[in-house]
Amino acid sequence: MTGPATRAPRHWGRVMSAMVTPFGADGRLDLDAARQLARWLVAHGNDGLVVGATTGEGTSLSDAERQDLVRAVSEAVTVPVLAGTGSNDTAHAIQLTRLARSAGAAGVLVVSPYYARPPQAGIEAHFRAVAAATDLPVMLYDVPLRTGRRVSEAVLLRLLEEVPNIVALKDATGDPPAAAALVAQAGDRLDLYSGDDAMTLPLLAVGAVGVVGTTTHWTGPQFQQMIEAHAGGAVERARAINARLIPSFRYVNSDESVYAMSVKAMLRTLGLPVGECRLPLPLAPPEVEAAARRVWAALQETAASG
Repeated sequence: MTGPATRAPRHWGRVMSAMVTPFGADGRLDLDAARQLARWLVAHGNDGLVVGATTGEGTSLSDAERQDLVRAVSEAVTVPVLAGTGSNDTAHAIQLTRLARSAGAAGVLVVSPYYARPPQAGIEAHFRAVAAATDLPVMLYDVPLRTGRRVSEAVLLRLLEEVPNIVALKDATGDPPAAAALVAQAGDRLDLYSGDDAMTLPLLAVGAVGVVGTTTHWTGPQFQQMIEAHAGGAVERARAINARLIPSFRYVNSDESVYAMSVKAMLRTLGLPVGECRLPLPLAPPEVEAAARRVWAALQETAASG
């Protein structure tokens, strides 16, 4: 069975983890551990990284910590490193974007303003202002569950047409038909990335080029294989790989443990020194690490069986 080819991304990788931010036992930013984690992720299937975004607990980092983190990770790896520079304060998002540029970022991820829930005119003006403040390529991030308002198709199309450095969208809307319509109209002006690991295969089918993920911290090789299979028209193989990833998708977010907590629990079971999260994210319950061990063991079993 064959399907449509997956276009290669123009600016960054196709499997990019929204990297967690390591903290020491004292809660301080651990840049050595961040460098170690970044290298480990690249060695395990990631061809790009995003730092300081939601899973990276960006809202719990100071501006100086964000800048130090971008610089450390950018210097540690050879793959593109994007900085999460979104804020519900446009002036602050501009400042974060400028700091990311000075620290060596290869691009920025800018989320729609959250909590304030501006109308579409405000969302569009926010994105235009941030993009105008940098020469870096910009990936917009639409995640209405967190922001309280979806970015309209009309706004996205205008931005892609009129703002040269807005080149990509991280789509966490859970709406493949709308993504298909957007890709059909935007064409090669848009690199569409899945912003929800479990939606990656459906979005590949409508034109996505990759994923900015969370489970990709430990499933990077499998995502690369799935995207490669889909790109080559081997849709049945892509579906089989996706099926092996479902336990990871179910593990990573729950009422007891959200993304950053679950990812860090998994990485700790793999021996990586990432520490715990900062409040308001609490310590992960013990059963989360037990679940992580089960998910990892099952993934290794399916990998061994082909």
